[in-house]
Amino acid sequence: MAVKKTKTQKTKAAKPTRVTSKEAKPKKVKAGKKTEVVTVSIAIPSEDKKKIIDQFATKVGDTGSPEVQIALLTRRIEKLVGHLKTNPQDNHSRRGLLGMVSKRRRLINYLAKKDTDRVKDITGKLKLSK
Repeated sequence: MAVKKTKTQKTKAAKPTRVTSKEAKPKKVKAGKKTEVVTVSIAIPSEDKKKIIDQFATKVGDTGSPEVQIALLTRRIEKLVGHLKTNPQDNHSRRGLLGMVSKRRRLINYLAKKDTDRVKDITGKLKLSK
């Protein structure tokens, strides 16, 4: 009697899952022969955030009005511009900066359609051009 040989099936290795996080990711920076890991955080401290919200809120408890959003984005943009002055080759953060500037521009355009006086007021307080 002959014994039949069966082929063993190879199992495919599972593909690694992609991990995404909204936190600041460490970036590798070459300094001479050493490689340093630098984390970039553009988050606004909570006490600064509360001050900005209190200053630009249109009513008590207001955190979502265009004025507040524009003011918070402006603060984040200022922090990121300072980071990019010291790290001019950080193109990933530069791309994030362009997205924030675009979002602020869209909010200002929206507010201009609603009420031009509010736009003049917010741009004057934040010292924004146009």
